[in-house]
Amino acid sequence: MTTFDTGNMPGMEYIALAHQTGVRLAEVGFLLIVIAGIWFASAPAFKHSTARTVVASAALAAAGVLLIIATHWGHFG
Repeated sequence: MTTFDTGNMPGMEYIALAHQTGVRLAEVGFLLIVIAGIWFASAPAFKHSTARTVVASAALAAAGVLLIIATHWGHFG
C-alpha cells in the first residue's frame, strides 16, 4: 500500500494499491462468494443451519467489502 500527500489538503492522503494487490483482493472476494454459496446450499442438510447461514452471510459481506476495495483502490476492473 502506498500513500501520497495531496499537498493542498493537509492530513488527507490518497491510498493506492498495486494492480496485483487489487487482483488478489478480488480473487479472495470471489472465493468467499463461492464458499458462501456452498454453505447456503448445504445449510438445510445440517443440524445448525442458522449458524451456517450467519457464517455465509458474513462471508458475503466480507467479499463485498474486499471487492469494493479492489475496484476502487486496487485498479481492478
